[in-house]
Amino acid sequence: MEKKDVTGHIHTLETFGLVDGPGVRFVIFLKGCRMRCKFCHNPDTWNGSGKEWTAADLFAHVRKYKSYWKNNGGITVSGGEPLLQMSFVTELFRLAKAEGIHTALDTAGEPFRTDAPYLAEFDKLMELTDLFLLDLKMMDPEGHKRLTGVENSNIIRMARYLSDHGRKMWIRHVLVPGVTDDEQDLRKIHSFIASLKTVERAEILPYHTLGIMKWKELGLDYPLDGVPTPTEEQVKKAENIMIGELFTKNQASRLS
Repeated sequence: MEKKDVTGHIHTLETFGLVDGPGVRFVIFLKGCRMRCKFCHNPDTWNGSGKEWTAADLFAHVRKYKSYWKNNGGITVSGGEPLLQMSFVTELFRLAKAEGIHTALDTAGEPFRTDAPYLAEFDKLMELTDLFLLDLKMMDPEGHKRLTGVENSNIIRMARYLSDHGRKMWIRHVLVPGVTDDEQDLRKIHSFIASLKTVERAEILPYHTLGIMKWKELGLDYPLDGVPTPTEEQVKKAENIMIGELFTKNQASRLS
C-alpha cells in the first residue's frame, strides 16, 4: 500500500557535506530543538516553522546529487533535533533505502522515550537508519542540565537501546574549555562508549565561536562569551582520555 506523504520543516540544505558521516553527504538540517546548549552554533534552528517540504519532493531534489556520493556517501539528517520530526525522517529514509542510499541521523537523543507507542515509531526509523551520529554533551546529569537545560537519562537509554539492537553509532563530543573538558567526565564518556557494542568511531569536536553572531541577531545573550576555542594540546589530551585505545588510530581521529 502506498504510504501517505509527510511534510517536514527544513532549516537549510547542504549539498556537499564532508563531516556528517562517511564520504560525501547531502545534509538536511531540520527545524526544532528542545535543548538549549550554551555552545549551540545554530540557535536559529530552535524555533520557527522553516521551509516546508514533503518527503517525496525533498527526496526527488536530494537524489539529483547522488553522483557525488559514489559508493561511500549518502544522506544525513541533522538539526535542530531530527527526532522531533520522526515521521518525516522515516518516510524520507524509506525512499532513500528503496534506492540503496546510505542514511545517517545526527541526533542528541533528547526526545527519546521508552513507552510502547514511541518505540513503535522509533523502531521504524531505526531500521531505516544505517548510522546514528550521537552527540554526547556530558555524562554528569546535573552538569548536563546546566549546559543544555535538560537532563540526560533518556539520551543514555537511547544509546544503550541502539547498541542492544545492533545499530551502528559514531559518538561525538564538543570540547569547550572549562565547560566540557572535565577529565572525570571525559573518563565517564570513555567507559560508557566501552560499554556499548556498536560504536564504530568516537570524535572530539573542538568548540568554535562561529555561531555568536546568530545569537546576537536573535537578540540572545551568548552564555559563553569570552570562552576561547581549545588548543591543539587540549584537543589531543581530551582525545587521549575519552577515546584512548578504544579504536584504531584511523577510527579515533577527529574530523577536521
